[in-house]
Amino acid sequence: MFNIKISVIGCGCWGKNLVRNFSELGALHSVCDANHELANVASQVYGVPALSLEQVMQSDVGGVVIAAPAAQHYDLAQKALKAGKHVFVEKPLSLKIEDAKKLCDLALQVDRKLMVGHLLQYHPAFLELKQLISKGNLGRLQYIYSNRLNLGKFRNEENILWSFAPHDISMILGLAADLPETVYATGACHLNPRIHDVTTTHMSFKNGIQAHIFVSWLHPFKEQKLVVVGDRGMAVFDDGLPWGEKLKLYPHQVNWVNGLPEATKADLINVPIEVSEPLKLECQHFIDCISKDQKPRTDGFEGLQVLQVLDAAQRSLYSKTIISLNDEILPYFSHETALVDSGCEIGRGTKIWHFSHIISGTKIGEDCVIGQNVMIGPDVVVGNRCKIQNNVSLYKGVILDDGVFCGPSCVFTNVHNPRAEIERKNEYRPTLVGRGVTIGANATIICGNNLGAYSLIGAGAVVTKNVMPHAVMVGNPARQIGWVSHAGEKLGDDLTCPREGRRYHVASDGCLEEIKRKRTDGAA
Repeated sequence: MFNIKISVIGCGCWGKNLVRNFSELGALHSVCDANHELANVASQVYGVPALSLEQVMQSDVGGVVIAAPAAQHYDLAQKALKAGKHVFVEKPLSLKIEDAKKLCDLALQVDRKLMVGHLLQYHPAFLELKQLISKGNLGRLQYIYSNRLNLGKFRNEENILWSFAPHDISMILGLAADLPETVYATGACHLNPRIHDVTTTHMSFKNGIQAHIFVSWLHPFKEQKLVVVGDRGMAVFDDGLPWGEKLKLYPHQVNWVNGLPEATKADLINVPIEVSEPLKLECQHFIDCISKDQKPRTDGFEGLQVLQVLDAAQRSLYSKTIISLNDEILPYFSHETALVDSGCEIGRGTKIWHFSHIISGTKIGEDCVIGQNVMIGPDVVVGNRCKIQNNVSLYKGVILDDGVFCGPSCVFTNVHNPRAEIERKNEYRPTLVGRGVTIGANATIICGNNLGAYSLIGAGAVVTKNVMPHAVMVGNPARQIGWVSHAGEKLGDDLTCPREGRRYHVASDGCLEEIKRKRTDGAA
């Protein structure tokens, strides 16, 4: 792993914590603040130079962390991305939805990470809570509420909703795995007639989950509590308690007796969690995303969704009406020049870029990237985390499993002997592309053939027959010249992956198989 250099812009109230953590992680390169006194103090304490904004942008730092006032987030993040830096910006991503969309767009165009500081998504207790839910300990989620209360710190540039609620919205969207259909917010202004000190935000989701967030900086005591209620159990994440008590599981049940609900209470369970500073975990995650080319858990798109809910809540506060988000928020990003027909299913986090057309009946999974001038459909199925590069057409009959990479201008067909004047739609032949397959630029896949999982099709190859899993195929017609590992590394004579160390052998049926390591603890 190469050494990542990080510069922190903003050394004030929260920024000083980021400076400390990146220094302790050995990644702090420099600091920057419009208040030169703050920057100089941080410079002296941590032994790094205090740079001007221009010097930071011109430096060789790989990542920039922005902890300046929220009103500056957009301008600073935009400058950093254009300077080729990976960006970690504190919440909120920006104050305007359109600006947030522009940042997400720019980050993809320049191929840089854009991460938003939603700290509690990195808290060990919240991560363990997500595990409990994924394991089914709470059953089907029904209701979520969050309290974030304190006396101060009062702000004049933003209200309590924008100051306190982003973390809670981020957590709730993460747990609901969905976006709310409606948002309704109420509140009151006590200290300043223009700034809300107390708000309650209600969210209704199409999967039946209800949620509310109560935030206030006019409260007699501090409270940071998240309650999750399911049909098989309940859980409470209370960040104000000691580490051994922060996450509690209540395996209560509600049974129906003679047509009436009856509560069956059970003893609470303190769920063990690893003691670790959430901010340090968040900072390490940013470093890992850069060094290992990973997607940030709270990327720009997630920050955009939080911002859209915040904006809806703000409008509800002033209009005193319920805001419907059905026509405003999509779980995926689509560039303004792209066309997505009705009747398509597109997963959360997928990005569809310039001049692409998704035809009715197509199903695309989560976290896919659809490049420029791509045509998909009708009735095509694309799995999760696929990357379809520029100028690719996926016709009816093509099915991509998870993690497939389609290189620029690669070609799929669906009829063996097409004629412009003869209708042959009843002769379509399916093409099944297995998990993790890589298809090189300008390769051609003749319909009716299957590409085995993790195979690699070389640039310009023409595939005329089924391809075995892990096979490397080149030429016209394509022929096998070797094997690749799960990680896409070409295997030598020892059939050992140079990246992951996985070992393989060729089985009696001629297919490549991984040699599973035997456990030494006696378990099967």
